[in-house]
Amino acid sequence: KVKRLSRARRDVSLYVLAVCRGLCLVRYASTVSTAAPRIKTFSVYRWNPDKPGEKPRMQDYKVDLNDCGPMVLDALIKIKNEQDPTLTFRRSCREGICGSCAMNIGGRNHLACIWEIDKNLGKPTKIYPLPHMFVIKDLVPDMNNFYAQYRSIEPYLKKKNVREEDLGKATYYQSVEDRSKLDGLYECILCACCSTSCPSYWWNQDKYLGPAVLLQAYRYVFLIHHLVCHIQLPRSFHWP
Repeated sequence: KVKRLSRARRDVSLYVLAVCRGLCLVRYASTVSTAAPRIKTFSVYRWNPDKPGEKPRMQDYKVDLNDCGPMVLDALIKIKNEQDPTLTFRRSCREGICGSCAMNIGGRNHLACIWEIDKNLGKPTKIYPLPHMFVIKDLVPDMNNFYAQYRSIEPYLKKKNVREEDLGKATYYQSVEDRSKLDGLYECILCACCSTSCPSYWWNQDKYLGPAVLLQAYRYVFLIHHLVCHIQLPRSFHWP
């Protein structure tokens, strides 16, 4: 009897939950269907390397914000899924962690996944790839030079007087105090938004490492006074 009663209660609970969910969906659908359309225009940079005869252009897409997420990346995904599958851009985490969706939105560099759509329906939102970089396609910039610069500073710790056969045999613990010294230095996700906003980087990418890479280098130069490790200072970058 106890088992039957518990099963009956569970079945009733599941039924009530299903009814509540159904009512919520019906209410949401009725709200969306009756709401006046909020049409927003997105003007997106387009260029296809497979069509060398075509010059770069801006293409307009119209999206109803009532049926779209709040972020610019939501609009781009909706455009790609429902209007133009050829639209090309990078994305991954959708949480502002990976840096994949960095692009120029409304004249400023942002991560599209955490940048809210401008609610001004009368003003189109213009979207370009990161400025002053070679473009692979549409909103996808070529990051090879940026990553080569990052690789050139050798951003890792180097222990003094350690034989190769002894590597990995000891654990080096980090105190809470030492960890706190990294605050303000480790948060960079290498999205290149800051570097591609810097005029000095625009004109001297073959010589100037840029703010993102210099921040990573400073992280290790700064810690040289606090750790037992030896860190090699960044060397001048040369185009590979």
